[in-house]
Amino acid sequence: MQSINSISEFHRLLSLPEPRHPLVTVINLTESIFLEDDIWNGFVNRFYCVALKRDVKGKIRYGQQHYDYDKGVLSFTGPNQVQQLDLQNIECGSGYLLIFHPDLLLQHTLANSIHAYGFFDYSVNEALHLSAEEEDNLICILLKIDQECQHIDKHTQDIILTHIESLLKYADRFYERQFLTRKNNNSGLLTKFKQLLDEYFKDDVNALLTVHYLAEQMNLSPNYLSDLLRMHTGQNTQQHIHEKLISKAKEKLSTTSLSVGEIAYALGFEHAQSFSTLFKKKTSLSPLEFRQTFH
Repeated sequence: MQSINSISEFHRLLSLPEPRHPLVTVINLTESIFLEDDIWNGFVNRFYCVALKRDVKGKIRYGQQHYDYDKGVLSFTGPNQVQQLDLQNIECGSGYLLIFHPDLLLQHTLANSIHAYGFFDYSVNEALHLSAEEEDNLICILLKIDQECQHIDKHTQDIILTHIESLLKYADRFYERQFLTRKNNNSGLLTKFKQLLDEYFKDDVNALLTVHYLAEQMNLSPNYLSDLLRMHTGQNTQQHIHEKLISKAKEKLSTTSLSVGEIAYALGFEHAQSFSTLFKKKTSLSPLEFRQTFH
């Protein structure tokens, strides 16, 4: 697996001149031509990428699945994620790519807060749909970043990161709105989520239920699923899993004579102590104390 490690290398692969700043660039897609290179068959990009695009056609592989790259207007990819591009069937269209290296964030508050923006783990088919006015506002921010790259001095990093942080805050607002405006579609996803939970615990299980498993079954990224659930239910995916585990545990403790260890293993725990710790944390009672309330 090859990796793209520098902004300069990325520019070369898009037939662009050397970037003005070594750690951040704004690329105009209309000026880009993808070089025929084996690297596109499978590569790891070491950067954060924000893509604002129109009329882009084709598919890319991001993580474990293929997605239509022309869905939505604004999409995000994080560093160190495996990607593939099919150059034979992709058209760049128009728009902009903001690419910045994690090193740009060093000694800045964004180095820590950027992890709160879960959409960098989202799949391309979960891209944002923007109004023309919203799109114009974000383009203005991107052009300001591009302009600032021409003046590298002691103020450059702070000014650029202030613009990037502003863009991310707008994106956060737009994602919240998209969750709400897609309520009808999301209601179907919520129903499917509940069905998956019920089905998983229909019988004894061999492994502890994970967020990744549920997200994979729903063809969503883990962060997107958690944000969706939190927006509509007030709880993230892990909290829903714990709630279901405790509910099933209470059922078994109150209606069977199984030991605590047997119940723990039936719910997927490798160690009974882990089960007991979680149960007491959620109910303020140990499993045995809970069982005794029925006798």
